[in-house]
Amino acid sequence: MIDILIAEDDYRVGNIHAEFLSKIADVKVVGKALNGKETLELIENLSVDLILLDIFMPDILGTELIRHIRDSKPNIDIIMISAATDKSTVEEAIRSGIFDYIIKPVKMDRFIETIEKYKHSRKILNRKAEVDQSFLDDYFGHQHHEIHTTKNTPKGIDPLTLEKVKEIMEENRSGTTAEEMGFKIGASRTTARRYLEYLISIGVCTAQLEYGIVGRPERKYLMNKKTS
Repeated sequence: MIDILIAEDDYRVGNIHAEFLSKIADVKVVGKALNGKETLELIENLSVDLILLDIFMPDILGTELIRHIRDSKPNIDIIMISAATDKSTVEEAIRSGIFDYIIKPVKMDRFIETIEKYKHSRKILNRKAEVDQSFLDDYFGHQHHEIHTTKNTPKGIDPLTLEKVKEIMEENRSGTTAEEMGFKIGASRTTARRYLEYLISIGVCTAQLEYGIVGRPERKYLMNKKTS
């Protein structure tokens, strides 16, 4: 479980971000801060893995607040969510070591994609005590780039997205629907179904019909046991 603190001076925006997070597995909002002072107080009293941080706080700029956070809790990760788009501010935020930068107003699919990417990065970083180059290539995305450039896929099938869909299928052996997959990858049900059907066509997945309460059949996709 990833413990997340929302540092946002507009409580309405903070509530929207909390609502987005409620749709993502294995994450939990442990607190909300409306200013820099509250942010620093909460990280001292709560277990926090990740802060969703705004730049324009009422008492301090988020870019300056990062330095205080690093002094106090250097292991906390930060994703910047702000309307600030001027080059100097964005550069300062990037150089402070943030994990990602999302420009407001935030689109849900972009938000979910970032949190899922963060979850994946934490997962591979926690796999072993020592690292090698292949491990670092995966962490920094080089391995995904290689997949993208060397594997041929049909038009409309992005290799990077395909790998993400396969990873989610591997983690959820009980199966998933196109709607559930679309939610996890931040895409429409139609897009998710295209990737899942492609996995069936290459023998990676199978599908079965399940009937819901209203009796309408729904395709449930499962990882082929032969590929495990």
